[in-house]
Amino acid sequence: MWNKPPVDRSERIIGAQYFLYFGVLGMYLPYFNLYCYHIGFSGFQIGALSGLRSITLVLFPLIWSTLADRFQIRRPLYIACNFISTALWLFYLFTTDFWPLFAITAVYGAFYAPLISFLETFTMETLGRSRNRYGRIRAWGSLSFILIVVLLGRAIDAFSVDLILVTILFGSVLLAMVSVKIPRIETPPATSPRPQAGTLLNRRMVVFLISAFLMLTSHGTYYGFFSIHLESIGYGKTFIGGAWALASGAEILVMIRSVAIFRRFAIEQVLMFSFAVAGLRWLILSVAISPAAIVVAQVLHAVTYGAFHMASILYVDRLSPKAAKTMGQAVNNAITYGLGLMAGFFLNGWLYDTLGAGFLFATSGVIALCGGLLFKAGRHPDDTSRTEA
Repeated sequence: MWNKPPVDRSERIIGAQYFLYFGVLGMYLPYFNLYCYHIGFSGFQIGALSGLRSITLVLFPLIWSTLADRFQIRRPLYIACNFISTALWLFYLFTTDFWPLFAITAVYGAFYAPLISFLETFTMETLGRSRNRYGRIRAWGSLSFILIVVLLGRAIDAFSVDLILVTILFGSVLLAMVSVKIPRIETPPATSPRPQAGTLLNRRMVVFLISAFLMLTSHGTYYGFFSIHLESIGYGKTFIGGAWALASGAEILVMIRSVAIFRRFAIEQVLMFSFAVAGLRWLILSVAISPAAIVVAQVLHAVTYGAFHMASILYVDRLSPKAAKTMGQAVNNAITYGLGLMAGFFLNGWLYDTLGAGFLFATSGVIALCGGLLFKAGRHPDDTSRTEA
């Protein structure tokens, strides 16, 4: 697919995990809320379900990662959470009532939540000193996301939104089956809670986490209501899927260039640029109606997600104590994709029915810019690091 150095078996297995994990996410993010919308849920109910899932992303990665680092059982926990969350998804097939779905989401999220932070840690440890190659492995997830959103969008147009639940179940089964092949990597045990506490109390980590929280809060309108917004202004499922796929395609182009990007630019510089572009992207979507404007906004996903995500993983890995690498990624995931998206989902769910997507996207742009200003204000003059080649 692109020119890159040879990869070993461990990297291929991790690449397959990203491919399957983000394939399932490609079914969930663009279409699950749309499914809820079609079965009659209100904006508040949709926001509540999305926010609840984010709450589980806050609490349970911290619990599981503490156990994983303390007792060196990350691999068996990862496999167990894959199989249990897959089994729990079955219950979505048997009800369309809000409160049963709310309860299922809470239990399912408890086991689904730690998967990505565990996977990111497996990747960092497998790559070792070549961490700037992370983007090339992670790009398999984005490629999968593209394929799924396009194909599923066309299938939903041709058949029914009921396909969404079944395809997510099928993808989850495949992910669980492949998870048993995840490589075994020995890590030093955490003999006390101090390394984890140090991860949280480091000034640079705290500033980054607050800034990243604002960045992901600004994504709440996009992840929660972008598909619904496009449908409300007249676009079909095929265009909606194509818009999501375009964003992931742009993201891939950045990820496969990760080595060159982080050789030339400091991690902090990439983060600052990402905040600024996020502000621009959400402001564009606040007024975009034409396909051309939507396309431009989606191309910027290369920076607002692709570059920002890579830089965040590398930055957190660098600031985390060696004995608490899983905890570091779990804290990052909990604050950003957990608390950040939770705040964004609840805020948007509460306001969507009365204020509409345009106002919410404009507000998201301001929130992202505030995150960037905070990160800039909290930077140390010596924060100009680059990753190793």
